[in-house]
Amino acid sequence: MVSRLEGIDYKTNSPIHVYMENGMITDIQAIPDMQLDSLPILAPGLIDLQINGYKGFDFNTLPFSADSVIQVTRALWEEGVTTYFPTLITNCDDSIEQAIQTIIKACEKDRLTDSTIGGIHMEGPFISPEDGPRGAHNEKFIKAPDWSLLKKWQKIAKGRIKILTLSPEWEGAIAFIEKCSKNDVLVSIGHTAATNEQIRAAVKAGARMSTHLGNGAHLLLPRHPNYLWEQLANDHLWACLIADGFHLPLSFLKVAMKAKGTKTILVSDAVDLSGLDPGEYRTHIGGDVILTAEGKLHLKKNPELLAGSVQMLKHGITHLVNNQIADLSEAWEMASSRPAALIQLATKNGLVKGAPADLVLFKLKEKNIRIIETYKSGRRVYPCKAQ
Repeated sequence: MVSRLEGIDYKTNSPIHVYMENGMITDIQAIPDMQLDSLPILAPGLIDLQINGYKGFDFNTLPFSADSVIQVTRALWEEGVTTYFPTLITNCDDSIEQAIQTIIKACEKDRLTDSTIGGIHMEGPFISPEDGPRGAHNEKFIKAPDWSLLKKWQKIAKGRIKILTLSPEWEGAIAFIEKCSKNDVLVSIGHTAATNEQIRAAVKAGARMSTHLGNGAHLLLPRHPNYLWEQLANDHLWACLIADGFHLPLSFLKVAMKAKGTKTILVSDAVDLSGLDPGEYRTHIGGDVILTAEGKLHLKKNPELLAGSVQMLKHGITHLVNNQIADLSEAWEMASSRPAALIQLATKNGLVKGAPADLVLFKLKEKNIRIIETYKSGRRVYPCKAQ
């Protein structure tokens, strides 16, 4: 059955009809003589390559159930997210295995969850053990890249580990990266204290992305050379940025976008407190933390030390737009078609005929994005009474 959506094209600012059938966009037609202010904006669904948890649920706090993963997936539709990558951080091997198993169970149990989870992002344990680059990762579980271990995890994941964040400073890292690249695992440089030479070698071996560039780093760095400049300068690396207004200053966002151009991507890197009310919480990593009304999550003892990100992709988009760093269409593509292009998802061409009907209708209200409807494979998943 053919269904139709009506809205303002996020890119051309023109009113359009989008026709959908069998989960795909079958046609896009202009609407003549339509009042723009009566229509929502129509855009491709958002894609989050790095999300640790949402609304009190944490992919890294075990045990958790397949039903919890399904509930998180449905909650993310409310945020306009139609594809996401559950992110597992450094932990003991058994805990990582258990988390992978549960995510895969959720995918096997629920078809829409299966189609919404684009893959698993492994952020560690093959990262730098140094204070600063290590971030909040537990030093006890950090180790050198281990191909046999990754193969074991990938078997449990049934091939769905798609992104691996590591530091190329380890002995054997380059050969490991080459194997990942040949086996459909995108390697991202992050939580690193690597030298410029090690970063260049990693890129030559197949590394293609920088994980939350500008964060997970030493507090003090040499003016030059340093690993931030090296990653910014490398034309082969895509850069993921957290644009929540707290993790990176506007100047860094602006420079990174100029350096990377269309290879700039937004991620939320959201933790489990995202989507909860402001207040005081206790977490398994940061201890006592404060979530402010402005959306800043910091340690209770030191407001200057962040305890993670709680802002979703739509906030990152408006942060760039409201500060005139990007227009709406560019900022939206940084969180939709660009990550799709990097991962080679079928939605990489965005809002075009023949693309999957992963779509969002939204309105801008007081400089914020309000999601009206979300469609996954042509099916309205938010709002949805069946939820």
